[in-house]
Amino acid sequence: MIKKMYGVKERKYIIQTLAEIKKTVMGAGLQINWVVVTYTWLQFVAWGFLSILIAEVVRDSYHAACHHVKWLGKWHNKHHMVYRRDLSIISLEAYRDSQLYHDIVESILLLVIISAIAIIFHPVGLWLGVVYAGTFLYGASLRYFLGKVETDYTHKPGALEVIPSVWWVNRSYHWRHHFDDVNAYYSGVFPIVDKVLGTALSFKGKTVALTGASGSLGQAMTAKLLKNNAKVVALTTHPEKFVEQPRFTVIPWELGKEEELRSRLQKVDILIINHGINVYGSRTSEDIDKSFEVNTFSAVRLMDVFFSTVTGADAKATKEIWINTSEAEVSPALSPLYELSKRTLGNIITLKRLQSPCTIRKLILGPFKSELNPYGVMSAEQVAAGIVFLARRDFRNIIVTVNPLTYIFFPIKELSTWLYYRIFSVAK
Repeated sequence: MIKKMYGVKERKYIIQTLAEIKKTVMGAGLQINWVVVTYTWLQFVAWGFLSILIAEVVRDSYHAACHHVKWLGKWHNKHHMVYRRDLSIISLEAYRDSQLYHDIVESILLLVIISAIAIIFHPVGLWLGVVYAGTFLYGASLRYFLGKVETDYTHKPGALEVIPSVWWVNRSYHWRHHFDDVNAYYSGVFPIVDKVLGTALSFKGKTVALTGASGSLGQAMTAKLLKNNAKVVALTTHPEKFVEQPRFTVIPWELGKEEELRSRLQKVDILIINHGINVYGSRTSEDIDKSFEVNTFSAVRLMDVFFSTVTGADAKATKEIWINTSEAEVSPALSPLYELSKRTLGNIITLKRLQSPCTIRKLILGPFKSELNPYGVMSAEQVAAGIVFLARRDFRNIIVTVNPLTYIFFPIKELSTWLYYRIFSVAK
């Protein structure tokens, strides 16, 4: 063939070139630029991660829209109407109907949008999002055509066995969307949209009990919680300082008598332990006892009493306890006994988190003006607003301070302490 198409010189040149190519490949071997390969894979992974993130945002935003756009709500309501309080379905026919009008419609819309993004912007990694979106349509199709209820992970019936997860949407997390507040907890797999919108925790209709209610932060928290449609119960040693008002109740209590609050705490959704004492520079034996009794041991006893009320099918999803350990966990407070007692409390809470029956949040607060600290640089109202803002976004360690080092040191301290307790303590 080569003889017919080319002359002698051309044939010699072609044969020589082929020989050189063969010699190069066979002799030197194929050279792979690993820098380029690594960069290409990292780029693929980055685009793939972004595409999954976009898919989650689109899916959960559509879900939120279904609760605020009337004509979309008509279809979405079929989904809510099919479940009993234990997440069992009222009938297979109703369940399939809900899959058709909600899950399949949502999945098709998601698949179309993510495919369009992948086509328009070209990077191959974006097609991972298309595959991810396709899994939702596949699962919804199985549930509609074959009645495969078991593929619906967040709606599996039965008792709630674990607390709501902070990293992904588990059954307890999603249960709250159906039976706690339908206008919150919109996320389906990763709670990204809920954290952005502040719908990862709803206070609507919840009963929140608060110790230290007569203090600056207690009063500010009461006002903030009432504004967020909660019912507030003030647990106080100074009931005479309060005037009851709608959705606000006062219950007297004394240190050492935490057990007497058990029946009252049965109906409490969130307990905020906020009381404390500051003896400043004193180091007497009496003040050592007083500091640890007020700041540490009474809080631990109250926490244990509250834990005993976490019973029933709904409790793991809705019950929470918040403890004000303060910035003294990792920073000087210019009051040694305050630091020691608060750090001890913080460490005990970290230990109890390993097998807690309900959600525990730590409040790591910087100095704010109060009777305990007249030199605080923040106001109690600012701190209360920060606490509620972060709680609604499901932060389990709520840091509100002007000290930037606390945002660095506390996570390191908490993680290392948690890991140490995890390894060297035993659950019984």
